[in-house]
Amino acid sequence: MPSSPTPSPTPSGAPEPSGVRRRSLLAAAAAAPVLASLAGAGTAAADSPGGPRALPGGGDLGPNVIVFDPSTANIQGRLDEIFKQQESAQFGTGRYALLFKPGTYNGLNAQLGFYTSIAGLGLSPDDTTINGDVTVDAGWFDGNATQNFWRSAENLALVPVSGTNRWAVSQAAPFRRMHVRGGLNLAPDGYGWASGGYIADSRIDGTVGPYSQQQWYTRDSSVGGWLNAVWNMVFSGVEGAPAQSFPEPPYTTLETTPVSREKPFLYLDGDEYRVFLPEKRTDARGVSWGSGTPRGTSLPLSRFYVARPDDSAATLNQALEEGLHLLLTPGVYRLDRTVDVQRAGTVVLGLGYATLIPDNGVTALKVADVDGVRLAGFLVDAGPVNSATLLEVGPEGASADHSANPTTVQDVFVRIGGAGPGKATTSLVVNSRHTIVDHTWVWRADHGDGVGWETNRADHGVVVNGDDVLITGLFVEHFNKYDVQWNGERGRTVFFQNEKAYDAPDQAAIQNGSVKGYAAYKVGDDVTEHEGWGLGSYCYYNVNPSIVQHHGFAAPNRSGVRFHGLLVVSLGGNGQYECVINDTGSPTSGADTVPSKVVQYP
Repeated sequence: MPSSPTPSPTPSGAPEPSGVRRRSLLAAAAAAPVLASLAGAGTAAADSPGGPRALPGGGDLGPNVIVFDPSTANIQGRLDEIFKQQESAQFGTGRYALLFKPGTYNGLNAQLGFYTSIAGLGLSPDDTTINGDVTVDAGWFDGNATQNFWRSAENLALVPVSGTNRWAVSQAAPFRRMHVRGGLNLAPDGYGWASGGYIADSRIDGTVGPYSQQQWYTRDSSVGGWLNAVWNMVFSGVEGAPAQSFPEPPYTTLETTPVSREKPFLYLDGDEYRVFLPEKRTDARGVSWGSGTPRGTSLPLSRFYVARPDDSAATLNQALEEGLHLLLTPGVYRLDRTVDVQRAGTVVLGLGYATLIPDNGVTALKVADVDGVRLAGFLVDAGPVNSATLLEVGPEGASADHSANPTTVQDVFVRIGGAGPGKATTSLVVNSRHTIVDHTWVWRADHGDGVGWETNRADHGVVVNGDDVLITGLFVEHFNKYDVQWNGERGRTVFFQNEKAYDAPDQAAIQNGSVKGYAAYKVGDDVTEHEGWGLGSYCYYNVNPSIVQHHGFAAPNRSGVRFHGLLVVSLGGNGQYECVINDTGSPTSGADTVPSKVVQYP
């Protein structure tokens, strides 16, 4: 995101809700925690089929997983210490998971910086109540929230001190399985720029105020109200969501989400850590934990290899071969070979933004064409030697039917450059049918170290070759060619946010044959069925503002290829779009940052 793309308006006549600014925290009554014991897949066998297991399952979660209980002394001091370290460490190596055992915590303000995850350890968010706030603001960046990336909140109930919790984030900052007993403010103090964001499986009893947020996606949740919209607000399966009204106001609303399966999460069953695996839902609406106990199965921690950052790729593969799942504890993992997930039902779960960096041009992780793999909660950072791909779901030509038990990719983020030199021809390739990608940010860095048109070269962000793939919450930015190229049949996307690469040196650098520029989202010429809802592409060609982009979206003109709620916008006149999709839609308007919209296509 740009540091200052364009002023995002404070809603006229809408002052900041009373008491949103930080203040002393007050104690309040709390609900009693409830822990349910679920039948899981059993404990791990002492021996693998081939003989004694060389690698143990379970074990300590490592020094960067901080576990609190209500009796822990000076919780606020520890939270403040980690925040001070991580507040502005955008490309640092620190990684933290802050876990709260079920119970009630009073008088806390957990401010979250980079690579910091906070989560409750109950089965339901209401098992772990914080009478206080989980806060993201942008004081570190002069009130600009467009770089508040890589942090998360999950599985907690909040009783905000002022009645409203502040969560001013942009990309890669999920708010999952949260119960806010009050309102939620998505803008920074002072209503500076913000460019988020994502909410899923959450209940906000009060009103959500996006204020200056340019776009947002909310899935399978419940809200007490929604205040305003700037460019693109998308809802699927959300009780209390605004009615469909795109283009004005720009709300795209689906009554249900076609298919969803919530992210796996760590919880405590008595004194035992387990990982809960939510079941698949079809045409979902509202939270998955409405009755207090979610539906699904669970695995004991003994079935996981608890990985540390100094583990090699060979060790991770050995664990997988021995039948273990992977729990990646916080830190940076250097991989000299690909992590190969071959077994159906394998779980790879990261904590605290565990980060995989492939060396020597290898692919960081590959998944076989098998049922029910779950990838969740980690970051893939390109290495200095170009990788053809960074993450592959299914091999080339994958064709097995996974409709009953799809692979899911959730809160898995990809970065090329920014933290240092990085290159990858294509970041994420999805070959397996029925895969669900639920919230990803695939980012060719526009700032930081190792950034330049050729320095962090990356042609494509996401390539989908598999049929029947669904993506909910797709954020892909700044690639040298197509940001998204979709070749599979019957693909569906609910919400897409994109910026074209800022740093193109001239028109020739982006020329695509006879077409001016590569579309942000390209549906293959041979595709006969495809559908998308709530898709936006922005340009900010600040290196050469004279560049013209013909369109944001390109697709075959067929009745089975349909889009709902499309927009393009030029940020401050730095580059222009001639059309929205194919040759349809008005051009963007000079230096005015006003979206050009297409309600339906064709």
